[in-house]
Amino acid sequence: MTTPRREDFRFINPLRVRWSEVDQQKVVFNAHYLTYFDIAITDYWRAMAIPYEASMPGLGGEPFVRKATVEFHASARLDDQLEVGLKCARIGTSSMGFVGGIFRDEQLLISSELVYVFADPHAQVSVPVPHRLREIMLGYEACEPMTRTEIGAWPELAAELLSLRQEAGLDASEDPHDATALHVLLRNRLGLPVACGRLLPAVDGIATIDRLGVRRVLRGSNYGRAVLMELLKAGSSRGNQTLQVHAPRGSRGFFERHGFEATGEPFETAGVVYTILRHIL
Repeated sequence: MTTPRREDFRFINPLRVRWSEVDQQKVVFNAHYLTYFDIAITDYWRAMAIPYEASMPGLGGEPFVRKATVEFHASARLDDQLEVGLKCARIGTSSMGFVGGIFRDEQLLISSELVYVFADPHAQVSVPVPHRLREIMLGYEACEPMTRTEIGAWPELAAELLSLRQEAGLDASEDPHDATALHVLLRNRLGLPVACGRLLPAVDGIATIDRLGVRRVLRGSNYGRAVLMELLKAGSSRGNQTLQVHAPRGSRGFFERHGFEATGEPFETAGVVYTILRHIL
């Protein structure tokens, strides 16, 4: 097994060692390292903007673990902050080979080789890795973008936006603002919508961003940020001076990290507490 280095990996998944993962020797119990790699594989799909459950049926199969080898170089301990790196190093006819490394700072603790076979989950027989999936995985490792942005009017995007809003937990109903708003839709490389938002026309010099949402299983992967950046860019190109959002308590920090500032006191509507945040362009 080739010894991996931290800089070998585009994909890095951070985690912290928990009390339940430490054994009587006060180090991480060896079996948990495979769990760490399994958690990282889940986030690897997320990094490629692929919602696993929604995507695999259309690809005609799923990856199943065929082989997993682990080499121990040093032990992780309670409360260590670790980084789990994964890299798709090889794609064969029906198999995918990954190299993995678990690091504490720059120190390699664990290295691994994982082999997955793409197979029909019903017949339990291997099938060729789909060309589309092969291109996405190789593209990810080549640092290509995993999404594309579509900006348009309501009639062209309505059906997909309504479906995505519902999946993202937004108000999924069509309203009069949809017809006049500028809509942003983020798609993955399979063409599947993964995030959306809209920009309403300015009123008294202030334009409003709302219906900003991300497919539930892909949250936390910067796809909401990508949509927000497009909406800010669109507002600037339209000559808007100020953009605002009505942010519920749980998303306030997201907007504040992107330059929005609170104005006025929080208010409650239908049991949800909102704050008006504004961004000066």
